[in-house]
Amino acid sequence: MHKKIQAFSIILALITLTGCFFSGSEVKRWSIAPEGATSFSLSRDGRFAILHSTEQGIVLWDLQQNKKLADFGSQDPYHNTVLTSRISDNNRYAITATAQNFAVWDLAWGRSDGLWSISDGIIRDVDIASNGQHILLGLSNGKALYIDLGSGRRLEFLAHREKVNSVALSANGQFALSGGNDYYAYLWDTRNGQIIYQFEHTSRISRVALQRDGKLALTADGGNDVFIWDLSSGEKQAELAVRLRQQNLSSARFSDDGTQLATGTPARRIELWDSKTGGNLGRWEAAPQQDTRPPAAVVYDVAITPDGQVISGTSAGIAQAWTTD
Repeated sequence: MHKKIQAFSIILALITLTGCFFSGSEVKRWSIAPEGATSFSLSRDGRFAILHSTEQGIVLWDLQQNKKLADFGSQDPYHNTVLTSRISDNNRYAITATAQNFAVWDLAWGRSDGLWSISDGIIRDVDIASNGQHILLGLSNGKALYIDLGSGRRLEFLAHREKVNSVALSANGQFALSGGNDYYAYLWDTRNGQIIYQFEHTSRISRVALQRDGKLALTADGGNDVFIWDLSSGEKQAELAVRLRQQNLSSARFSDDGTQLATGTPARRIELWDSKTGGNLGRWEAAPQQDTRPPAAVVYDVAITPDGQVISGTSAGIAQAWTTD
């Protein structure tokens, strides 16, 4: 009897914790790729999405109008899987990448601007500047590779000693943030490769992000340390009040003014934070992919709309809008 009471108490505690963890509500849902997506990126304002699925290839979607804008098909002739992508800050361009090559897309014209291959490492993350010409890649060989597609200039940032997991590029392409398995994140100048700041963690860094005006940076590791840095001084501004253990981040984005931060995890969790204090403002759980057991979805990207809603895009091929009201 004692064991039954103990088991019941544990179950009740778990239910209570689950109920307390999530707050706010879902406003809207878009099921774009019911078969699941291997990559999913949102525009800064949460209006557009570019995603890849095995059945549909690469598609561009207007969430506001709820319609497909472009069907790009496969990235390369071999139909390799797109693993990561990003839409530029001004919504004009996008980059998609497989393990070995990347493509740039002109979203205004609905066309490809080219396909490039990488031979000395596996592509783990990408970003693109607003001009569609400046590219940043995080590679498995420890390099962060900056490329000017217009001039052909390449800069290999070699400060990392192990694989680079996450990268972020400023909208003007002049500053880069990279984080890797060596426990370090670096803010550096893409014009000369010089390090501006270095941020140290106690475990491998899984996610980095830049606020669009270059005022703030986020670095998150594989433990529970998620830091927000003031880039005017290089000092830590806040630490997120993470409640769960080993909460890896799979996505993160600041609001335009930098006052808020949205994050997503590989375990369906979406959260909104106060960037100044690190306090939590809202928590939600993304819809899982149909027929998965246990229910699963990786939150590939998040965005904050001009009216304050949080948008998420996941491996379930689903976008959702959330509110704290």
